[in-house]
Amino acid sequence: MFDLDGTLVDSRRDIAESANELLASLDAPPLDHDEVVRMVGEGARLLVSRVLAAGGVREDIDAAFARFSTIYDRRLADHTRPYPGVVDGLAQLAGRFTLAVLTNKPQHHTDRLLDALDLRRYFVQALGGDTAHGRKPDPTGLSALIGAAGAVPSAALLVGDSWVDAETARRGGTRFCFADYGFGSVPPAGLLAGELRIASFDALLGAVDGAG
Repeated sequence: MFDLDGTLVDSRRDIAESANELLASLDAPPLDHDEVVRMVGEGARLLVSRVLAAGGVREDIDAAFARFSTIYDRRLADHTRPYPGVVDGLAQLAGRFTLAVLTNKPQHHTDRLLDALDLRRYFVQALGGDTAHGRKPDPTGLSALIGAAGAVPSAALLVGDSWVDAETARRGGTRFCFADYGFGSVPPAGLLAGELRIASFDALLGAVDGAG
């Protein structure tokens, strides 16, 4: 199972530019792209809340979130692309494993992005963060994907680029692989014994085989 932003795709520019378009529409100055990217990972609604706070804007969160969603829906694949090695790597992995996506990105944007980048064909299912399964680090979605695949947690692996993903895997009893090339952050206490770490996506298959 894979996280999406920062793991399968580099979406930094489209997310940051969407956030700054939201701020511009509210007569607020733009934020540095890296500052916006550091706010990503715990769901779009929380991202919008953080962007408003950083921009010094007092705005109804429901209205701001709806506006951001419309903006991002228009921009989501302008610059976003799979990380190097992702397409070839998924093709190899799909021949050996059941693959799924588990992201805190809203389901609508998840579906649209996977279709736009022609990645959906590799996955049996993709769960967004606004479904009845909740958002990571709640492991409910993780457990649902494992169950749908007829697997058990100990035989599953979650690949992600943030502490949120690591915590989700730990709560769900699955193995975890940290994507060092993404834009998330390592868990504050670091990785646990047995957890994997890859510097590029094309290192994933070797890491999995090496871990047994």
